[in-house]
Amino acid sequence: MVTGGARRPTLRDIARSLGVSVNTVSRALAGKDSVSEHTRGLVRAEADRLGYVPNTLARSLVLGSAMTLGLVITNPSNPFYARLISGIEMHGRIHGYSLLLLVTDESTDNESRAMDALLQSAVDGAIAVPVQRESDHWKRLEGAGIPLVFVNRDVPEREYDFVGIDNELGAYDATRHVIAQGARTVMALEEDLPITTIAGRIAGFRRAVADAGLPLDEGSVISVPTRRDDSAVLPWQPEEAYRVAQQLVARPDRPDAVITGNDFFALGLYRALAEVGLRVPGDMLVVGYGDHPYAAYLDPPLTSVRLPAQEVGTAAVDLLLKRMRGRPEHAGAADGGAGNDAPDPDPEKLVFAPELVVRASTAP
Repeated sequence: MVTGGARRPTLRDIARSLGVSVNTVSRALAGKDSVSEHTRGLVRAEADRLGYVPNTLARSLVLGSAMTLGLVITNPSNPFYARLISGIEMHGRIHGYSLLLLVTDESTDNESRAMDALLQSAVDGAIAVPVQRESDHWKRLEGAGIPLVFVNRDVPEREYDFVGIDNELGAYDATRHVIAQGARTVMALEEDLPITTIAGRIAGFRRAVADAGLPLDEGSVISVPTRRDDSAVLPWQPEEAYRVAQQLVARPDRPDAVITGNDFFALGLYRALAEVGLRVPGDMLVVGYGDHPYAAYLDPPLTSVRLPAQEVGTAAVDLLLKRMRGRPEHAGAADGGAGNDAPDPDPEKLVFAPELVVRASTAP
């Protein structure tokens, strides 16, 4: 380990110690497939022993790249987005990239400012959860030659790469499940935000009820007003659904089952039922959405739809790196190629299926 004013270890020091070329050391630390796993292990171990720290600025100058990915997110307090951020950061780090995180708070003004920050930081590419209100500022990244991948929410009127989750399928499977368990009246508790993830869940819920030939009207979906209407970075709160659920459980036509838009809403519903002596699942079947860590530890354990946040994050980074390699200036500098003058390929749309995790809250 180098300390004090000692000289900083270099790639040449690692190469000399192992008796290999500097090029081999560089490729090994970058995780290139052209170097065997055994050699990569030796190089990394020797780099740790010597206390080698990559000179990111120097590498950026050599590659013509900031070695930074931008991530624009709406609400990091959302447990799904927390896992998504972690997945993107870890997978980007494997490929040698740092992460610049920007939060929009569901504001188009903040989203526009995020574009300024991405352009000023000269990021190599960007991954974004769009606010989904009409705006043209995403074109600014396109004009600057910065590849962009949308995650979780798409912008249908724009042709961009997208990686997300089939939320309609998740709600459909959850609703069909409670109907198979004997529920004949099913309702949904959903947040009142104009975004495609919520619209997808409502569409899946309605389709499942219709396919089963059960009654369906406008009152079948109950909107939960939340503090996130004022500030989208605020987390969901169980008491918001609890206030709505108090009225729901007091109705003479109380439903047999309720599909909630997130596990926090299910918590509020649990309390409202318990206060009037109703039981889950005996008096009502309850399904959450998101399968947060506490879901399995509720009484009874909550059936919930598990979302593949890690897979979405990894796929988004892989797709972004693919686009970055396709840029002539990036291909020539980073990969030693001659560039690529072919037209941009059509946008890719990668959609992952969620998983219904059945627990005691919907037991027969």
